[in-house]
Order: sequence, then C-alpha cells, then structure tokens
Amino acid sequence: MEPPMNINVKDAQPGDAVERGIGAYLDEIVALRHDLHQHPELSFHEHRTSDIVATRLKSWGYEVETGIAGTGVVATLNRGEGSPRGEGSRQIGIRADMDALPIEEATGLAHASTNRGVMHACGHDGHTAILLAAARYLAEAGRFDGTLRLIFQPAEEIGAGARKMLSEGLFERFPVDAVFGLHNWPGVPSGQFGFVAGSAMASVDQCNIKIVGKGGHGAEPQRTVDPVLATASLITALQSVVSRNVDPQEMAVVTVGSIHGGSASNVIPESVALKLTLRAFNETVRGLLGERVPALARAQAESFGATAEVDYRRGFPALINHRAETDLARSVALEAFGAGQVVSDFKPRTASEDFAFMLEQKAGSYLFVGNGDSAPLHSANYDFNDAIIAPAARYWVRLVETFLAR
Repeated sequence: MEPPMNINVKDAQPGDAVERGIGAYLDEIVALRHDLHQHPELSFHEHRTSDIVATRLKSWGYEVETGIAGTGVVATLNRGEGSPRGEGSRQIGIRADMDALPIEEATGLAHASTNRGVMHACGHDGHTAILLAAARYLAEAGRFDGTLRLIFQPAEEIGAGARKMLSEGLFERFPVDAVFGLHNWPGVPSGQFGFVAGSAMASVDQCNIKIVGKGGHGAEPQRTVDPVLATASLITALQSVVSRNVDPQEMAVVTVGSIHGGSASNVIPESVALKLTLRAFNETVRGLLGERVPALARAQAESFGATAEVDYRRGFPALINHRAETDLARSVALEAFGAGQVVSDFKPRTASEDFAFMLEQKAGSYLFVGNGDSAPLHSANYDFNDAIIAPAARYWVRLVETFLAR
C-alpha cells in the first residue's frame, strides 16, 4: 500500500477545506472499506453492503430509497433555494458499484475476505467508500443549490445491475441532468485522474459456437466429419475479421476464451464448443463483428462438411462519455489538483462497464483514478488503494459543488 499522496497546496486552493473536512473522518471510512472488503457479496446479493450504505446515508440526513433492482440504494439530498426541484434548479447523479467477484482471495491481508471464494477484486468496496466519504461531507458542509442523487448500484460484474435499475425507472423516479461515475485503475499513478471524451470503454458481446460434425475412430478419419479440424481453422479465421473486415483505424478484439471437445486421444468427437467475447469502441464496429463472426463460423463449418450452431448475445454497449460533461469533469480535477495529477487524454480501456447503459439515457462522464502499482483488476492478489479514498472523495465534492453552483 502506498502512503497518502501529497497535495500541492498552491494547486489545491479552495479544496483544502474539503480535504480537512474529509480528513477528520478518513480513518473511519478506511475502516469501513476494510469491513466491506472482509464481507464481499456477489451480484444481487449485496444485502449487508446495501444495509450499511443506507444506514449511513440516513444518519447524515439523506432521503434514502432501498430495494431498487433488489439491493440498489438511491439517496437524495436537496439544498438551497432551488430545492426541492423548481424552475432553474439542477440535479446531479453520482454512481458507485457495490458487488464483488467469485474469486478466492490470495492477498494474505489482515482485512482479506472472510467469505470463501468471493472477494472484492475490482475495488467496488473502495468505490462505495469514496462515495460515502463524499456523501458525509456534502451533507455536513456542502455548498450547493440543487438536488444530489447518490446511486449505489448492484451487479455491475454480471452486467445486469444498471439495466435493472433503469428498467425499474431509475431516472424517472430520481431525475438527474447528468450522471457521473469512476473506476480505480491499477498501473496508473496513485490519485491521478484520467478523462476520455467519447469512447472510454469497449462494448462486449458473447458468442457461443458449437461445431457439429460426425464422430468416429481416430484411425478412420475418412469416415468422420472432424469438428476439431474445423474448429482449428475457424479460430485462425476469426482473426481475419479484425485484420481484414474492420477499418485498421478502429479497435476490435475477438477472443476465444474457451474450447471444449472430445475426451479421448483416439476418438474424433461429435462436436466442439467455443466461447468468444467480442469488443469494440462504437456501434458500427460492434455491428460488423455481430454479422461477420456468425457468418464466418457457419461458412467455415460448411467447408469441412460440418455445421455451426451460433448463439450470439449482446452485452454492454461501448461506454461513450459526453463531451460537455467530460470537459466539466476534467476542469474540476484541474482546479482541485493541478495539471500534474490530471491526464486529459487518458487512453480508452478495452474492458467494459455497465455504466454505459446510464450514459445512453443521460448525459454524463465516467472517469478513472489511478490505483498505483497494484495487482491487476480481477486478480486474486488485487487490493484497492486506501490512499486514493480522500482525493477521490474530494473530487466528488468539488464536482457536485461546481455542477450545482449557487
């Protein structure tokens, strides 16, 4: 774990009061983060986490609604002459995810998971702690005129939480003018903020392919239709979609992550099953992958005398940040932390995030905060860096106060 980052007082200016305010209870927030880490909960099972979040928010004076998408929480704080919502007042939403992953933790930390086979390997415990730290300050000392909505979302890891909240009328019940979220990122200097206007994270779709041939004895291949051979050819051919169908100036990734077929060295199996993921930064390329991969699978199978059964499932869309909101979000970080802690042209990430669904309905932006030199996300050795709680919470405070300026 890295020591807390040093903030340049000259660059910080008005944020120092926020820094001191959050610092007064930072130890408590860190302890809460460790508690959440010790008690991770899988998607749609975040009952304990949800209860802790709701209890804290109520104690600070928020209007709290629970049970949204099962375990989701939305908290509202109205302040100033324009609230509750009236003519000219504004509303902002800030989102944090809460769920953990089905991974056995191997960190050996004192606050390691006590829930066997489940751990916070993506830092959602940290995201929750950050937003709670900001929530407390905004309730006790925030200077803004408008409505603040805090969205604690379940089930990001399985791609269902945001969609379920939206399907239950999230933004109809809790209107916002813009919504923002963040994610910690290992390998980026601790507390450094990254911003991307436009495509910030990739779409991800899944394709399950079953190549069906005719099984038989390995000594008599002429009496079979070998699905293994057809599959081997298909795996190589799939990369031609990226290299020959997709514009070289665009991004696309086709990954074969699973192959299963046969059980004996001298038997040609009846079928081989593949599982693929496909990623892109825009809907044009995403659509192209969705057309070419199934077509290629069927054509390749047919060329070997086999058939292909294709199950193509659309997952997350690409996460597209809105330019005006991203420009605002970046300017807040520059004012609060100085240019040395801000990457204005952060490289888009090929991972995926279901916050993309929220950005399809509302303007907003998703930013990145460096987690320092930690293990990668979704690793059994990963841990969230407590040193970024204070600056990230301070960032949320400054963004809210700027967006809802008096």
